[in-house]
Amino acid sequence: MADVIRMPKQQRAIDKKNRIIEAGYELFATVGYFNTNTEQIAKKAGVSTGIVYSYFHDKLGILVEVLDVYADNVFMPIVNKIERLQSIDFDEILPAMLEDVVRLHKNNHQMHEALHSLTASVPVVNDKFIALQDDVTAKIAKKLISLGYDKPNLLEKVHLAVEIMQLFSHECVFDNHAYIDYPAMKTIVLNMLRNLF
Repeated sequence: MADVIRMPKQQRAIDKKNRIIEAGYELFATVGYFNTNTEQIAKKAGVSTGIVYSYFHDKLGILVEVLDVYADNVFMPIVNKIERLQSIDFDEILPAMLEDVVRLHKNNHQMHEALHSLTASVPVVNDKFIALQDDVTAKIAKKLISLGYDKPNLLEKVHLAVEIMQLFSHECVFDNHAYIDYPAMKTIVLNMLRNLF
C-alpha cells in the first residue's frame, strides 16, 4: 500500500484512475463490497494492483469514489431537473419527479442494494448518504424559495417528500409485494406529496 496517494494530472493517469473506479463500481454492484478485493478491481480495470494502491489507500478509498459516481448517476439528474425549473406546478413536478426517482432506482438497482447494505457496517457510506440527503434537500428547498415558494417548515417538507419518493421506489423496484396495487399506491403517494406542499 502506498504511503502517498497520487493525484493524476496527465490524461492517461486520469483514465487509469477512472477505470479503477468503474471496475470497483461494477464489482461492488455485482458481487458486493465484501466479496471484492483490490486484486479483482485491478484485473477488471486492466492495471496492476500497485497502480490501484498508487491512487487509493485501500478498497474503502475506491468505495468513496464509487459513492460519488453513484450520487452523480442517481441524485444529480433529479437535482439538475429541479434547478432548471422556471415555475412551480406541483401537479406537474411531483408525478415527473416520482417517475424519475423510480426509473433511476431501476437503472441502478444493483449498486443501490449494494450500497444500502453497507450503511450499517461502513460508517463512511452512511455518512455520505446523510450528506447527500442534506445536499439534495437544501438544493430543492433553495430552488423552491427562489421561485417564490417560501412556506414554513420547507426543509422538513422537502426532506419528507424525498424520503416518501425513495420509499415508493424501493417498494416498486425491490419489494414487489403481491398484495399491493402499485398504481393505487402511486396515486396515494402523489396525493400525500401534494398535501405536503
